[in-house]
Amino acid sequence: MGIDPGIANTGFGVVRVAGTRMTAIDGGTVETPAALAPEQRLRRIHEAVAELIEWHGPRSLALESVYFGRNVRSAIAVGQARGVCLLAAAARGVPCFDYTPQAIKVAVCGSGGAGKDQVKHMVGVLLDLPAAPSSDHAADALAAAVCHAAHSAGDRDREAVPA
Repeated sequence: MGIDPGIANTGFGVVRVAGTRMTAIDGGTVETPAALAPEQRLRRIHEAVAELIEWHGPRSLALESVYFGRNVRSAIAVGQARGVCLLAAAARGVPCFDYTPQAIKVAVCGSGGAGKDQVKHMVGVLLDLPAAPSSDHAADALAAAVCHAAHSAGDRDREAVPA
């Protein structure tokens, strides 16, 4: 399962791996209204991710790491969203793995500088989707899942070790 954390929109994507074939099982976005207090937004994200973990029973959770750009306030909010996602996974014994945006783009597109449209397109191609995901957040979450699947291909029969 991949997660693209964010306070307003947290993307999720579930990928099944069978041999060398990857298939998208689920994907979407958990949206929280800006009018809600931050703690209520985080509660909604936690509950939604916990429910997704219960429903899908992933073997691992791949998260996009926090990008510290110019907007520190935004980075803190993303970090808080990541935290509640990590908590949801830890409460259910699901190991978590961190990947930088560049590592995810390299795994999916072959270039760490790939744009959003290219990531969406390649996620659609790699997962044999009828169309690219409509949401950037869902596409990024599916890309994180694909990245983790590619990185852990040799570990399928062993217990996962955090990257």
